Amino acid sequence: MYKIAVASSDGINIDRTFGATEYFTIYEVSENDCRELEKREYISDTKAVSENCGSGCNKGCGSGTGCGGGADKKVELISDCRCVVCTKIGFNIQKQLERRAISAFDVGCTVAEALEKITDYYAKIDSHTSLRK
Repeated sequence: MYKIAVASSDGINIDRTFGATEYFTIYEVSENDCRELEKREYISDTKAVSENCGSGCNKGCGSGTGCGGGADKKVELISDCRCVVCTKIGFNIQKQLERRAISAFDVGCTVAEALEKITDYYAKIDSHTSLRK
């Protein structure tokens, strides 16, 4: 059993970048089942942004330096997940995820399509089945 974090604004399409998502929908995957488990919201420190953000950032990162400070908190939010799925993930975030052994998939499709493909991929990896067709 493992968890997948998905960045979607409507629960249908993967339409949020890692940095812009306000919450992740967490799916739990077992042998033959994939179900929505919960939503995890990222709460930014907006006061720190409004007082300290000097480079024009308005994304709510809370770093006080422009952008990216909230990334650590977002990575921590999904630290128990096997992977994260969103439309785009920056290089620095990918490195943080890799350090925690969290795979990153940046795709543009429906949530259902992504979950189907990712669970199929992991099923093959976990059973040491060839990925070639």
